[in-house]
Amino acid sequence: MTDEKDPAVVAAEAELARLQAEADAAQAALRVAEARARLAAAQAAAAQAPEDDVRASAPAVVAGPADGDAEPTGVAVPESAAARGPLEPEAVRAIADGYAFEAETLDIGALVNGEPVPEAQIRIPLAMLNRHGLVAGATGTGKTRTLQGLAEQLAAKGVPVFAADIKGDLSGMATPGVPSDRLLERTRGIGQDWSPEASAVEYLALGGIGKGVPVRATVTGFGPLLLSKVLGLNSTQESSLALVFHYADRNGLPLVDLEDLRSVLSYLTGDEGKGELKQLGGLSSATAGVILRELITFADGGADVFFGEPEFDVSELLRTAADGRGVVSLLEVPGVASRPELFSTFLMYLLAELFEVLPEVGDTDKPKLVFFFDEAHLLFANASKDFVAAITQTVRLVRSKGVGVFFVTQTPKDVHPDVLAQLGSRVQHQLRAFTPDDAKALRATVGTYPTSGYDLERVLQELGTGEAIVTVMSEKGAPTPVAWTRVRAPQGLMEPTPDERIDEAVAASPLLAKYGDRVDRESAYEILTAKMNAAEEAQRRAETDAELARQKAEIEKASAAAEKKAQQEYDRLIRKTSGARTRTSSKAEKSTLERVLGSRSTQTLINGVIRGVFGNGRRR
Repeated sequence: MTDEKDPAVVAAEAELARLQAEADAAQAALRVAEARARLAAAQAAAAQAPEDDVRASAPAVVAGPADGDAEPTGVAVPESAAARGPLEPEAVRAIADGYAFEAETLDIGALVNGEPVPEAQIRIPLAMLNRHGLVAGATGTGKTRTLQGLAEQLAAKGVPVFAADIKGDLSGMATPGVPSDRLLERTRGIGQDWSPEASAVEYLALGGIGKGVPVRATVTGFGPLLLSKVLGLNSTQESSLALVFHYADRNGLPLVDLEDLRSVLSYLTGDEGKGELKQLGGLSSATAGVILRELITFADGGADVFFGEPEFDVSELLRTAADGRGVVSLLEVPGVASRPELFSTFLMYLLAELFEVLPEVGDTDKPKLVFFFDEAHLLFANASKDFVAAITQTVRLVRSKGVGVFFVTQTPKDVHPDVLAQLGSRVQHQLRAFTPDDAKALRATVGTYPTSGYDLERVLQELGTGEAIVTVMSEKGAPTPVAWTRVRAPQGLMEPTPDERIDEAVAASPLLAKYGDRVDRESAYEILTAKMNAAEEAQRRAETDAELARQKAEIEKASAAAEKKAQQEYDRLIRKTSGARTRTSSKAEKSTLERVLGSRSTQTLINGVIRGVFGNGRRR
C-alpha cells in the first residue's frame, strides 16, 4: 500500500516553501536597498566636493527627447540629483527634457526624486492651456494653492482668469504674500525665485449675496436645461419646462425671475390659458404642480436672488488691467453647502454664455480666458444625459473660442468620462484610500495615466502637501512624462484679504454702477397679471351687466304683469261699477218717487191743492 502524506502536512510544507520564498525576496530587496543607500551616501559625499570636481564628474548636457524625433533640449541635471529616489538617472533626464519647451510656459514646480531636482522644472505651455485640465486631490493636499499659483502666472502674462472662491481664501491674490523662513527655504529648494506680488482682482458675488459686484442671470438666459438640473427634474418634467419656455418666448413674455416663471406656469394650468398649449402637446397639471412646488422650495431657499436684471455680461470676464495684466475675477459663493447644485450649474451657465458670445479664434499663442471650475463634482451629481451632453459639447467646442477650463475636484472619477476625455493636462495631488471605495477610485485613477517609472498606486498616497503627479499636453499635442512635482508657492497672500480692503476694491469697481442695483422692469408676471386682471375685470363687468339686464328684465316683466293685472282689475271694476250704477239708479229713483208720492203728507198736500183748485174746500 502506497504511503500518502497527510493533507495537513502537505499544506504546511507548501506554506513553509512560500514563506521561504518571501524571505529570500525580502533579503534580496534589502541588499538592493543597502546598495542604493551606499550609492546615495557616496553621491552625497561627492556633492560636497569642490564645484569643479562635481562638474568634472557630472555630464554637462543630457539629451532625451520626449516627443519622437524632437531635437535634444540639452537640460543639465547633476548626476547626484538624478539618483535620490525611485527614478533612475536616465528617467530623470527624460522627464527634464520632456518639460523643456521653447514657447512661453507656466511653471508648475520642480521634479521630485526623493528630494526636489531644481534643474528639472515642470512646466505647461501657455498655448496649450485652452486644451483644458484637471486639478485633483484630497482635502488639504494643496489644490487651492495650485489653482492660485496658476492663476497668478496667467494674469501676469496678460490672460484674464475666472475662479469661484469657495472658501474665500483666494481673495488673498489681491494682497502681496508674506515671506517666512520656511516659505523661502521651500521655494529655494525648487528653484523658485519667490517675491511677494499682488494680482489685479475683481470681486463678484452671486446674486449680490456677500462682498462683490452682483452677478445675476435672467431665467430666460439660464434656460430650461440648466434650471431642470438645479430643480432635480426628470426627463418628462424637463421637456415640459422646455415647452413653457418656448411658449413664453413665442408670446413675448420675458422670464426675468422665478416669479415670472411661476406666473406663466399658473396661467397655462388655469382656466384662462390651459388650452393654449394643446397644439404643442399640452401641459399636465400634475407635472406643472411638481415644477411649481420645486420652484417654491427653490425660491424659499434664497435662490430667487440669483435671478434678475441687470443680467451679467460674461464679456466682463475678459478684461485686462491698465498695465496689461489679466484681471482675476473671483466669484464669492457663500452658503454653497446649502445650494451646491445651484453654484455648479451657475458656473456652467457662465461657461455656456462664453461659448455663445465669443467669436471663433482657433489656436492662439495664449488663451483669451482660463476658467477654473472648482468643486466640479457638484456639476455632474444626478445630471441627466442631456445635461452631460451639453457640458461635453461646451467643453469640447469652447477651446476654439480661446477659453481654457480647469476642473478642480477630489478625484478624476468625479468628472464624467466624456468630459474627462477632453482634458489635456492633469495635476493630481495626494489621494487617500481609507475605504474599499477609495481604493477602487485610486486604482481607477492610476489606470488613466501614461506608463511611467513610478508605482503610482503607492506614490499617490505618499505625496506631501503641495506635491502632485503631473502630466501635461506638449506643444505637439502629446502627453509629457509623468512627473512627481513639488508645486510652486503662490506670490499672493495664502489667506483671505482683509474685509476692509475687499470693500474698498468693490466700491472702486467700474462694474458696480452697471450691476449694483437690481432693475425691475415689466416682465411675464406683470404682463400676465395685467392680462388676467383685465380679463377678470371684463368678466366682472359682463357679469354685472348680465345681472342688471336680468334684474331689469324681471322688473319689466313684473311691471308688465302688474300693469296687466291692474288693467284687468280696473276693467272688472269698471264693468261692475257701470252695470250696478245703471240698475241701482233707476230702481232707487223709482222707489223714492213712489215713496214720496205714496206718503200721507204728499197725499194730504196733493188733496189740499186739488180741493183748493176746484173749490172743494169751501163747501166743507
